[in-house]
Amino acid sequence: MATIFEQESRTFSEYLLVPNLTTEKNTPDQVDLSAPICRFRKGEEESKLKINIPFVSAVMQAVSDDGMAIALARCGGMSFIFQSQSIESQCEMIRKVKKYKAGIVASDSNVSPDATLEDILKLREEKEHGTVAVTEDGTAEGKLLGLVTTRDYRVSRMSLDEKVSTFMTPIEKLVTAPEGTTLKVANDIIWDNKINQLPIIDKDGRLVGLVFRKDYEFHKANPYELLDKDKKLIVGAGINTRDYMERVPALIEAGADALCLDSSDGFSVWQQKALEWIKSNYPDVIVGAGNVVDAEGFKFLADCGADFIKIGIGGGSICITREQKGIGCGQASAVLAVSEARDKYFKETGVYIPLCSDGGIVHDYHMALALAMGADFMMLGRYFARFDESPTRKLLVGGSYVKEYWGEGSNRARNWQRYDDGGKGGKMAFEEGVDSYVPYAGKLKDNLDTSIAKVKATMCSCGSSSIEEFQEKARLVVVSSTSIIEGGAHDVIQKENDRTAR
Repeated sequence: MATIFEQESRTFSEYLLVPNLTTEKNTPDQVDLSAPICRFRKGEEESKLKINIPFVSAVMQAVSDDGMAIALARCGGMSFIFQSQSIESQCEMIRKVKKYKAGIVASDSNVSPDATLEDILKLREEKEHGTVAVTEDGTAEGKLLGLVTTRDYRVSRMSLDEKVSTFMTPIEKLVTAPEGTTLKVANDIIWDNKINQLPIIDKDGRLVGLVFRKDYEFHKANPYELLDKDKKLIVGAGINTRDYMERVPALIEAGADALCLDSSDGFSVWQQKALEWIKSNYPDVIVGAGNVVDAEGFKFLADCGADFIKIGIGGGSICITREQKGIGCGQASAVLAVSEARDKYFKETGVYIPLCSDGGIVHDYHMALALAMGADFMMLGRYFARFDESPTRKLLVGGSYVKEYWGEGSNRARNWQRYDDGGKGGKMAFEEGVDSYVPYAGKLKDNLDTSIAKVKATMCSCGSSSIEEFQEKARLVVVSSTSIIEGGAHDVIQKENDRTAR
């Protein structure tokens, strides 16, 4: 007969943390939220890749493109760019992130001198910034002829068909810098000349990139930027178990810092074959695997060589795997079970394998619970899909702004590779994800700062100043349905402006 586990399948909402003694060392400014991404011999060496905050964005079309990857890395986290696209387009996204170069950015708004004011306004609406480069051929690498900023035109007094060449600031009046100029020198030029942007050009006058005053200010306000040894932003990429022999070499060539096998169920021979091939051909490449929900699944992927392991089946807000297939486990129970197996594996082998909790995060306090239960970092989809930086459309629905959000197992994504059953040809016989909306929440950094502040505050209340210490000291209690009600505002009439919906 079937094996029946004694413990219940529980969610994060069924637990609370019991406070520990808070000391002088437990203040938010002293909390270290860095987390390892790659397996390592704990106590003997450091993980060869760490993130500065325990947040990574999900391998999803509606979440992780190059725009999200840049924004999240600048805040200290990491994105895994979605794999349900061609190898060429995924690699191009990786290259765009690596080209960002922590301050010297490739221009993404470009026109030729024959463009019109109407074209400028369309670009401004589409890209949501006001600087447009005017190049000979209208490309980001063309010979620079001038710049158009919001100070160069006045819509109410100009015709929409007026040519850009008549109102742009020509290159003769611009302050520029030669290719090879360091970011520090570029920022000094910006401040000395009281300008907002500095074009970098090569010896032939072609545009290399732009340095913006606001980026300098952003960097100073974001000391956790996640950079590689060349001061380029760090970015990951999702892969599947079908075309990895072609996709992995291309992604490595493009500059991906880590890879992640993207599947709803990672306890399979298909992931074993992929991991063994990657580790055989590219032993230094960081590659995570998953998803699993128990000790057996963890041990299998650990023995296959996974550098980190993702936990969670069916807990995502747009995932219906549990409804469709009847497999999975409550996210809290899964994290606890896999964390216990990870700790046992470490004691036996001396190798520590980082864990990623993927799914089940509804409220910000669930983030702290996931870390306390043993996860080193979290992969989030819905959370990041709400922000300006996600690649989906912002719409007005029912009087409120929303953003589109769909699962990789939905008909819209058609990502059958993620749900590959090993059959010939490949197909998706039924949906395991839905197409939906999420409430629009504004800028990533503003929201992420708030979430991080809450996690740090929770850790301080538990007497902890690092994730490792938090996991050692955390004390959890199971809550009843009535105590959940007691935990929120109750028996009062709330003022509408007292609380902001998240």
